[in-house]
Amino acid sequence: MLPMLPAMITNSLEAAVAERSQGREEPAVMVRGLRKAYGAVQAVDGIDLTVRRGEVLAVLGPNGAGKTTTVEILEGHRSADAGEVQVLGFDPALRERAFRERIGIVLQEGGLDPAITVREAIELYSAAYPRPRDAREVIDLVGLDGKADARAETLSGGQRRRLDLALGIAGDPDLIFLDEPTTGFDPAARRQSWELISSLRSLGKTILLTTHYMDEAQQLADRVVVIARGRVIAEGTPDSLGRDGHAVVSFRLPDFHDGLPLPSAARVERETASFTTTTPTRDLAPVLAWAAGRGMELENLTVARPSLEDVYLQLTEETR
Repeated sequence: MLPMLPAMITNSLEAAVAERSQGREEPAVMVRGLRKAYGAVQAVDGIDLTVRRGEVLAVLGPNGAGKTTTVEILEGHRSADAGEVQVLGFDPALRERAFRERIGIVLQEGGLDPAITVREAIELYSAAYPRPRDAREVIDLVGLDGKADARAETLSGGQRRRLDLALGIAGDPDLIFLDEPTTGFDPAARRQSWELISSLRSLGKTILLTTHYMDEAQQLADRVVVIARGRVIAEGTPDSLGRDGHAVVSFRLPDFHDGLPLPSAARVERETASFTTTTPTRDLAPVLAWAAGRGMELENLTVARPSLEDVYLQLTEETR
């Protein structure tokens, strides 16, 4: 389990509350009509995107969808061809120091000197920020206690990702970009990282997360944006994206089922009936009434809504 958050970092929460009390509700990120091309390839094709302050937004999409280019523009590492971009009230393309002091970035692959120690790396990165966290605190937060003096080259893959995460939060930034933050983690380490990210959100931090793990987006994100072919093709909460989809109803047929009022689209395979519907309550009602009238229980009855992964795969398949 992660340790309790030290009292000293509750200053971040107090600052967030003070900001809201002053009526500053502008979004952390606002993008309108964003476009970026590489030669004849239109990588980003008119994206609109809003990230509210204090929320976790997960950006999903297949490789080549335009996610990385979009995030790099928000970080100030690339310039847009067209469109309006505001991040924490700044134009990221200007790379102003005041802007860079308020963002933290966790890249999918870092470029640390292999001989540097964990503590040295955190102190080096945090030195660029006006109010950094204490290195010992950061080490404890990411679960690297006992590794402060270990060199980067001696860390396992999972420990190296924890160090990457530590570098992203060392300066106590307002907005954190997380690019595949738990790649290479074992299940226990992933859960621990999720707890840390949730703790950062509770302090009022804004987090933009890119991930290929649907369960990670489901667990962490307040909202999800799906990008394909350089455009936003869907957005909403993880639950709402699948709420309007079809449900699959299935149950084992009773031994005697003459007169069972199955919907016309139902299929029966291996003594199991199933059908897909957008109105499972209405379509199940006559089936349940028939079974109740005969004193029967429908065995293995399930009503399954599409998961976030199901919805994602359907959306991205439709855009190919």
